Amino acid sequence: MASADSVVEDLRAESDSLDELVAELSADGWRTETPAPGWTIAHQIAHLWWTDRVAVVAVTDEPAFAKLVAEAAPRATTFVDEGAEQLAVTPPADMLAEWRSTRTALHDELLRVEDGRKLPWFGPPMSAASMATARLMETWAHGLDVADALEVRRPATARLRSIAHIGVRTRDFAYAVHGLTPPAEPFRVELLAPDGQTWSWGPADAAQSVTGSAEDFCMLVTQRRPHADLDVIANGPDAQKWLTIAQAFAGPPGAGRS
Repeated sequence: MASADSVVEDLRAESDSLDELVAELSADGWRTETPAPGWTIAHQIAHLWWTDRVAVVAVTDEPAFAKLVAEAAPRATTFVDEGAEQLAVTPPADMLAEWRSTRTALHDELLRVEDGRKLPWFGPPMSAASMATARLMETWAHGLDVADALEVRRPATARLRSIAHIGVRTRDFAYAVHGLTPPAEPFRVELLAPDGQTWSWGPADAAQSVTGSAEDFCMLVTQRRPHADLDVIANGPDAQKWLTIAQAFAGPPGAGRS
């Protein structure tokens, strides 16, 4: 896991990159449908704004966050989408300004978290570096939805490494949310980075492995592209199964993209 400082720096850059895509959109542009059913570009940014806002509460006011979690419990499968729906009607200029100030506040707060502190969240508590990584993953994934809606191809960057890392680390979680027992042995994962280097996880002599493009692997674990369209190859039956269920995000299994 990279340090919180380096991941927050990547999170800032990824957020700024997405900001550039939407900053000059017209009101009609914000209403453009994205690959997420029922979600416009406004919904995508509203979701990031809502989640960043809640994350700030988790970092700065743990009792208030605990109250928020308790209030959301009866709507566990819907409250995140409800947040996006409520904020998506915000006028675009106001939404953009609020998202900018909220994400800046979160980034700054994450840099101030003391070593060893675990931050509360909707799943297990996590370090500042882990929270920044999760926010980076979500920002990149929802940014990909926006880019797809605008028919824009954004270049892959070294920021994908942290996203790939969380994709690897959530292997057993993906099995669990599908009611399956995770394999006992780790896999070897080797991915070709945008600069031509190889990023790797797991023992070199593992019996099963996953190889391919780092960008495609990130698309797979965020369920932004179907496996059949991606340069990601599994060697071994358990590894092959993983690629059909992989998800780096919390919550129930997603439907993925067609």
